[in-house]
Amino acid sequence: MIWFGAKRYGWGWTPVTWQGWVATVAYIVAVVGWLVYRRNDLALGLHFDVLAAWPMLVLTALFIAVCWIKGERPRWRWGK
Repeated sequence: MIWFGAKRYGWGWTPVTWQGWVATVAYIVAVVGWLVYRRNDLALGLHFDVLAAWPMLVLTALFIAVCWIKGERPRWRWGK
């Protein structure tokens, strides 16, 4: 069963089952949580560096992998 359907316009996916929505919400919560955590570090005077972005890159890569595995094959679409 697919969790993510191909978008009607453009390239990418959209959640179509509750599992897809859970994965999407979990990704958003993780990214926002990391940004809030880093915001607290910035408030303490620590500088944001490129290495601090690695968790967001890993999270995004994992989310794209889940979409690729559990979704329709993406391709550019102009609508139906």
